[in-house]
Amino acid sequence: MAIHSFRVLLIEDDPMVQEVNRQFIEKIDGFTVIGTAANGAEGIEMIKKLKPDLVFIDIFMPEQDGLKTIHQIRKEGHSVDIIAITAAADMDTVRLVLQNGAFDYIMKPFKFERIKKSLDNYRTFRNQLQNKSTLTQKELDELRFEREESENSDLPKGLNVVTLNKIIVYLNDQEQPVSAENVAEGVGLARVTARRYLEYLEKCGNVAIDVQYGGVGRPINRYITTRK
Repeated sequence: MAIHSFRVLLIEDDPMVQEVNRQFIEKIDGFTVIGTAANGAEGIEMIKKLKPDLVFIDIFMPEQDGLKTIHQIRKEGHSVDIIAITAAADMDTVRLVLQNGAFDYIMKPFKFERIKKSLDNYRTFRNQLQNKSTLTQKELDELRFEREESENSDLPKGLNVVTLNKIIVYLNDQEQPVSAENVAEGVGLARVTARRYLEYLEKCGNVAIDVQYGGVGRPINRYITTRK
């Protein structure tokens, strides 16, 4: 049970996505949306006025994008937690968002279960911190590793979010279909490992397979992203 209702501000320029996010968040016990902003500049003003516990923020927005807004939130010292919820999948954006202390990074399109998992983790994290004035290393590790395991739990065993995102970024940069061997070399993985990720992405509909036939030997599967 949550200690109190966490107050959430949505910073998102698409009204339809705003409403979907609002409905998802308010289906989860202990969370209330207290306001919405259509861009980062408006979001900063609402943070100052409403003082939310948590901000859901998009990256691609007019007037002031999410990266600039997150940086400003931290530079100005606002005591608010951040969950990025965005279509941005490139590693530079992911790295910058996480470097600025985002609690979670959720990629569009997403399902209710992913939002619920993130907010359940957030509630647990905040409540455990609130119940203690200090933490032991063991308690801190349990909080961190429980969160990491939960983030990876949607993936097949042996796959992880960070490596998956690296492969997505690599594929997005390719103009022509590439083999599992190309992906392995480009990302720095064993070929068999790269193939497992590619098979998962193909099942999810994120990549398409282009079978290429050579002269002698088996045909070669080459992969191309479907997100361009």
